[in-house]
Amino acid sequence: MGRYSKEADASKSAKACGSDLRVHFKNTSETAAAIRGKTLAKAKAYLEAVIDHKRCVPFLHFNGGVGRTAQAKNEGNKIGQGRWPKKSCEFILGLLNNAESNAEVKGLDVDSLVVTHVQVNQAQRGRRRTYRAHGRINAYMSSPCHIELIVTEKGEAVQAEGDGRPRKLSKVQLARKLRSGTASKSS
Repeated sequence: MGRYSKEADASKSAKACGSDLRVHFKNTSETAAAIRGKTLAKAKAYLEAVIDHKRCVPFLHFNGGVGRTAQAKNEGNKIGQGRWPKKSCEFILGLLNNAESNAEVKGLDVDSLVVTHVQVNQAQRGRRRTYRAHGRINAYMSSPCHIELIVTEKGEAVQAEGDGRPRKLSKVQLARKLRSGTASKSS
Protein backbone atom coordinates (compact mmCIF):
# COMPACT_ATOMS: atom_id res chain seq x y z
CA MET A 1 0.00 0.00 0.00
CA GLY A 2 1.39 3.41 -0.97
CA ARG A 3 1.81 6.41 1.29
CA TYR A 4 -1.02 8.90 1.54
CA SER A 5 -0.34 12.61 1.93
CA LYS A 6 -2.74 12.78 4.89
CA GLU A 7 -2.93 10.42 7.84
CA ALA A 8 -6.43 9.48 8.92
CA ASP A 9 -7.80 7.68 11.96
CA ALA A 10 -7.55 4.06 10.81
CA SER A 11 -10.47 2.89 12.97
CA LYS A 12 -12.94 5.41 11.47
CA SER A 13 -11.79 5.80 7.86
CA ALA A 14 -11.21 3.90 4.63
CA LYS A 15 -8.86 4.75 1.77
CA ALA A 16 -8.65 4.22 -1.98
CA CYS A 17 -6.06 5.34 -4.50
CA GLY A 18 -5.12 4.95 -8.14
CA SER A 19 -1.74 5.57 -9.75
CA ASP A 20 -0.91 6.62 -13.30
CA LEU A 21 -4.57 6.79 -14.32
CA ARG A 22 -5.07 7.71 -17.97
CA VAL A 23 -7.39 10.63 -17.35
CA HIS A 24 -6.72 14.37 -17.61
CA PHE A 25 -5.13 15.84 -14.50
CA LYS A 26 -6.84 19.25 -14.69
CA ASN A 27 -10.36 17.91 -15.22
CA THR A 28 -9.89 15.34 -12.46
CA SER A 29 -8.54 17.97 -10.07
CA GLU A 30 -11.65 20.11 -10.52
CA THR A 31 -13.94 17.08 -10.17
CA ALA A 32 -12.21 16.04 -6.95
CA ALA A 33 -12.57 19.55 -5.53
CA ALA A 34 -16.30 19.41 -6.27
CA ILE A 35 -16.88 16.27 -4.14
CA ARG A 36 -14.59 17.20 -1.24
CA GLY A 37 -16.61 17.38 2.00
CA LYS A 38 -19.71 15.67 0.59
CA THR A 39 -21.17 12.50 2.07
CA LEU A 40 -20.38 9.34 0.13
CA ALA A 41 -23.97 8.97 -1.12
CA LYS A 42 -24.17 12.62 -2.21
CA ALA A 43 -20.79 12.45 -3.94
CA LYS A 44 -21.81 9.36 -5.91
CA ALA A 45 -25.17 10.88 -6.86
CA TYR A 46 -23.43 14.11 -7.93
CA LEU A 47 -20.94 12.28 -10.17
CA GLU A 48 -23.75 10.24 -11.75
CA ALA A 49 -25.65 13.47 -12.43
CA VAL A 50 -22.55 15.02 -14.05
CA ILE A 51 -22.19 11.98 -16.33
CA ASP A 52 -25.87 12.41 -17.30
CA HIS A 53 -25.34 16.19 -17.86
CA LYS A 54 -27.91 17.02 -15.17
CA ARG A 55 -25.29 18.90 -13.08
CA CYS A 56 -21.85 20.22 -13.96
CA VAL A 57 -18.42 20.49 -12.36
CA PRO A 58 -17.55 24.13 -11.65
CA PHE A 59 -14.05 24.95 -12.91
CA LEU A 60 -12.49 27.30 -10.36
CA HIS A 61 -8.74 26.85 -10.81
CA PHE A 62 -7.94 25.37 -14.23
CA ASN A 63 -10.52 27.49 -16.02
CA GLY A 64 -8.74 29.08 -18.97
CA GLY A 65 -11.02 28.95 -22.01
CA VAL A 66 -13.76 27.08 -20.16
CA GLY A 67 -17.25 28.05 -21.29
CA ARG A 68 -19.99 29.32 -19.02
CA THR A 69 -23.17 27.50 -18.13
CA ALA A 70 -26.13 28.12 -15.84
CA GLN A 71 -25.48 24.77 -14.13
CA ALA A 72 -22.11 26.07 -12.90
CA LYS A 73 -23.81 29.08 -11.31
CA ASN A 74 -26.13 26.68 -9.50
CA GLU A 75 -23.07 24.82 -8.16
CA GLY A 76 -21.73 28.01 -6.60
CA ASN A 77 -19.31 29.30 -9.24
CA LYS A 78 -19.92 33.06 -9.48
CA ILE A 79 -18.51 33.33 -13.00
CA GLY A 80 -20.39 30.23 -14.15
CA GLN A 81 -17.54 28.31 -15.79
CA GLY A 82 -18.13 24.58 -15.82
CA ARG A 83 -17.86 21.35 -17.78
CA TRP A 84 -19.02 17.74 -17.69
CA PRO A 85 -15.78 15.66 -17.44
CA LYS A 86 -17.28 12.21 -17.97
CA LYS A 87 -14.07 10.18 -17.78
CA SER A 88 -12.87 11.93 -14.63
CA CYS A 89 -16.23 11.26 -12.97
CA GLU A 90 -16.09 7.58 -13.93
CA PHE A 91 -12.58 7.16 -12.47
CA ILE A 92 -13.44 8.95 -9.21
CA LEU A 93 -16.72 7.02 -8.97
CA GLY A 94 -14.72 3.78 -9.24
CA LEU A 95 -12.44 4.91 -6.41
CA LEU A 96 -15.44 5.90 -4.26
CA ASN A 97 -16.92 2.43 -4.78
CA ASN A 98 -13.54 0.92 -3.83
CA ALA A 99 -13.36 3.05 -0.67
CA GLU A 100 -16.94 2.02 0.19
CA SER A 101 -15.99 -1.66 -0.13
CA ASN A 102 -12.93 -1.09 2.05
CA ALA A 103 -15.16 0.60 4.66
CA GLU A 104 -17.60 -2.34 4.63
CA VAL A 105 -14.72 -4.77 5.21
CA LYS A 106 -13.59 -2.65 8.18
CA GLY A 107 -17.15 -2.70 9.56
CA LEU A 108 -17.81 1.04 9.22
CA ASP A 109 -21.28 2.53 8.81
CA VAL A 110 -21.44 3.24 5.07
CA ASP A 111 -24.36 5.68 5.42
CA SER A 112 -22.35 8.06 7.62
CA LEU A 113 -19.18 8.20 5.48
CA VAL A 114 -17.89 11.63 4.37
CA VAL A 115 -15.22 12.34 1.74
CA THR A 116 -12.68 14.06 3.99
CA HIS A 117 -9.63 13.97 1.71
CA VAL A 118 -9.28 13.92 -2.08
CA GLN A 119 -6.00 14.69 -3.78
CA VAL A 120 -5.03 14.60 -7.43
CA ASN A 121 -1.36 14.73 -8.39
CA GLN A 122 0.26 14.89 -11.81
CA ALA A 123 1.81 11.63 -12.98
CA GLN A 124 4.63 11.18 -15.47
CA ARG A 125 3.45 12.37 -18.85
CA GLY A 126 2.99 9.94 -21.74
CA ARG A 127 4.99 10.80 -24.86
CA ARG A 128 3.73 10.37 -28.40
CA ARG A 129 4.49 12.16 -31.65
CA THR A 130 2.33 13.85 -34.22
CA TYR A 131 3.57 14.44 -37.73
CA ARG A 132 3.13 17.92 -39.17
CA ALA A 133 3.51 19.62 -42.51
CA HIS A 134 6.95 20.10 -44.08
CA GLY A 135 8.45 17.10 -42.28
CA ARG A 136 8.16 18.49 -38.76
CA ILE A 137 7.35 16.47 -35.66
CA ASN A 138 5.62 17.79 -32.52
CA ALA A 139 5.06 16.30 -29.09
CA TYR A 140 1.67 14.72 -28.43
CA MET A 141 1.65 14.32 -24.66
CA SER A 142 -0.94 12.88 -22.29
CA SER A 143 -1.46 14.20 -18.74
CA PRO A 144 -2.23 11.24 -16.46
CA CYS A 145 -2.71 11.60 -12.72
CA HIS A 146 -2.58 9.89 -9.34
CA ILE A 147 -5.76 10.07 -7.25
CA GLU A 148 -6.08 9.34 -3.53
CA LEU A 149 -9.15 9.70 -1.35
CA ILE A 150 -10.12 9.03 2.24
CA VAL A 151 -13.67 8.59 3.52
CA THR A 152 -14.27 9.00 7.25
CA GLU A 153 -17.16 7.99 9.46
CA LYS A 154 -18.95 11.12 10.65
CA GLY A 155 -19.26 11.25 14.44
CA GLU A 156 -22.16 12.65 16.38
CA ALA A 157 -21.96 16.39 17.03
CA VAL A 158 -21.26 17.21 20.66
CA GLN A 159 -22.63 20.41 22.19
CA ALA A 160 -19.90 22.59 23.68
CA GLU A 161 -20.36 23.20 27.39
CA GLY A 162 -20.79 26.88 28.18
CA ASP A 163 -20.05 28.60 31.47
CA GLY A 164 -23.33 30.52 31.44
CA ARG A 165 -21.83 33.96 30.87
CA PRO A 166 -22.63 35.90 27.69
CA ARG A 167 -19.82 36.12 25.17
CA LYS A 168 -17.71 39.31 25.33
CA LEU A 169 -18.17 41.32 22.15
CA SER A 170 -15.61 43.64 20.61
CA LYS A 171 -16.53 47.28 19.94
CA VAL A 172 -16.99 46.55 16.23
CA GLN A 173 -19.24 43.55 16.91
CA LEU A 174 -21.28 45.48 19.46
CA ALA A 175 -21.72 48.41 17.05
CA ARG A 176 -22.84 46.01 14.33
CA LYS A 177 -25.43 44.44 16.66
CA LEU A 178 -26.71 47.84 17.73
CA ARG A 179 -27.03 48.96 14.11
CA SER A 180 -29.02 45.86 13.18
CA GLY A 181 -31.24 46.31 16.24
CA THR A 182 -30.65 42.83 17.70
CA ALA A 183 -29.03 44.02 20.95
CA SER A 184 -29.67 46.74 23.50
CA LYS A 185 -26.93 49.13 24.59
CA SER A 186 -26.84 47.67 28.12
CA SER A 187 -25.78 44.19 27.02
